[in-house]
Amino acid sequence: MPEKFFYKGIEIAVFDSVFGPREDSVLLADAVKKIDTGGRAVLDLGCGSGLQGLNALLLGAEKCVFADIDKKAVENAKANAKALGFAKKAFFKKSNLFSALKGKKFGLIIFNPPYVDSGKEKKWLDTDGGKKGRQVLDAFLMQAKAHLLKGGKIFFVQSSLNGESKTKRLLKEKGFAFEIAGRKRLFFEELAVFKVWIDWKG
Repeated sequence: MPEKFFYKGIEIAVFDSVFGPREDSVLLADAVKKIDTGGRAVLDLGCGSGLQGLNALLLGAEKCVFADIDKKAVENAKANAKALGFAKKAFFKKSNLFSALKGKKFGLIIFNPPYVDSGKEKKWLDTDGGKKGRQVLDAFLMQAKAHLLKGGKIFFVQSSLNGESKTKRLLKEKGFAFEIAGRKRLFFEELAVFKVWIDWKG
């Protein structure tokens, strides 16, 4: 039987081998709840069991693409979307970041990247952020602008262990404006949720 995760009335089944929601997932979902998602086309990137996309759909998003590099995670998100009655508004892609989403643009992109430093040995795919824990995040930030509609927003999680100042610098270089939409102090790190949009004035 799958494990269950509950978030403010949303019941999420978490399949065996799929990395389930944690504190960072809740922090991210809470930040997204503060904006108007009505009518937006959403991308839940690295969807896992699908919490972020389902949260957006429950908040009124028009549709959501659930994408993950792990086929089992995509299947998990699909099962949860069907269980919550979103089968007609949910679409699913096995994708390494934006690899299977060429030409697609969204009004809201939500991403909880793996941010554990891989160090000398490979960690779990769901948590391994590569060298210094930034490899996946940096690749995402290099590609994200091409997939964001005018007026769209991006929400992603950043760990203090991976250099928040570098993220801010890279965002500015890529033509983004941003603010911190949420923070949470954990035992050995602080998590921040970045809210990002294209800086048309820059």
